[in-house]
Amino acid sequence: MSAAVAQVKRNPSPVAQEDLARAHMYALIARLLYSPDGQLLRAIATADEIIAETAPLTEAWHALASTAQACNAEAVEEEYEKLFIGVGRPEVMLFGSYYLAGFMMEKPLALLRDDLAKLGLARHESVNEPEDHLSALCDVMRYLITGDEERYPASLEQQKQFFARHIQTWHERFCNAVIGSESANFYRHVAQFIRAFFNIEVESFEML
Repeated sequence: MSAAVAQVKRNPSPVAQEDLARAHMYALIARLLYSPDGQLLRAIATADEIIAETAPLTEAWHALASTAQACNAEAVEEEYEKLFIGVGRPEVMLFGSYYLAGFMMEKPLALLRDDLAKLGLARHESVNEPEDHLSALCDVMRYLITGDEERYPASLEQQKQFFARHIQTWHERFCNAVIGSESANFYRHVAQFIRAFFNIEVESFEML
């Protein structure tokens, strides 16, 4: 192979509109579970109508958008801190190992790190949270769906395997914990939206 050919970078594989919509959903959830702010609330409140095949997702989106319009950024940030950070142990945990093993930094995290390594992915040194943070897992799903300039999108089977091993096994327990929390207001609607979207993902993957 000539040097000229070797230096040519391929164009990323085109992504279907349906998959782009899925990737945007994952990106939104990742942001909601990591760094909510006023800009994000305004984007949700003024976003176009969500196109969904199921009534639960559409209803959950309407409720989330209405709540985003009514809430102020400071209140949402305080709610996030109270629910997911707190003093000492958070009221609701965002980490898969807690739901799967009862403790942080357990075997499910080691298995996740192995799978990430196989994908050529690793936690950035500037990030303090373990890789099983639900925000990080959603960002991995977004990446698997879209790929980038160096990597083609993952196959649906690869997406299914990652989702089934690292999200599907515990997301219901997480959503139920948020919905059942007396501290949750905005995030109760976030959890209902997450649950509705993930349920669609489960049903779609089961048809493969």
